[in-house]
Amino acid sequence: MIREQQVSHFGPAAEPDKRILRRELLQVRGRLTADVVRAAATRLAERALELPEVAHARTVAAYVSVGSEPGTLALLDTLRARDVRVLLPVLLPDHDLDWGVYDGAGSLERVQHGGKMALLEPAGERLGPDAVTGADVVLLPGLAVDPRGMRLGRGGGSYDRVLARLERAGARTALVVLLYDSEVVERVPEEPHDRPVRAVVTPSGVRRFGSA
Repeated sequence: MIREQQVSHFGPAAEPDKRILRRELLQVRGRLTADVVRAAATRLAERALELPEVAHARTVAAYVSVGSEPGTLALLDTLRARDVRVLLPVLLPDHDLDWGVYDGAGSLERVQHGGKMALLEPAGERLGPDAVTGADVVLLPGLAVDPRGMRLGRGGGSYDRVLARLERAGARTALVVLLYDSEVVERVPEEPHDRPVRAVVTPSGVRRFGSA
């Protein structure tokens, strides 16, 4: 199990507060061993299917985890084995996201985006940024979530664009964030554009947020 670790909790929204909280959470992740990350990924795949929205989805938009992020490859393969169409993001130069279909680990290519960490992206056909509006579920990366369902992302803005696109399209897509147990925190600083998620999946289980 990942031990619970203390992180700062903040009240009203402020971008400096988000930066501090991100730094603290990334430091905690950076201390996780490879064995802990692998074991958590296995449990995360099992727990995600306990959420009915995921278990019954026909199309899921997800992502490939990197570094010490909660591992997603086991979940992607489980979904694909259940004949679920899995969409994965492709980072565009303006930080928006295009999408492609996941056809197994062999369909991924490692892409270096400037000085950032290399990402694993689908190598096949690009479906366009609006492809995400057809997903039943969007599995979101993040660093924390609070009891209101407010999610803390990494600050790049890519998923803010995804959420805005879903809202404009009137899509009734279930938003689910994948985290470690210790990353369900007391409060996440929020800004006016932030939107709550419906649920969080961690290695120990699922928590649903009624306000979303």
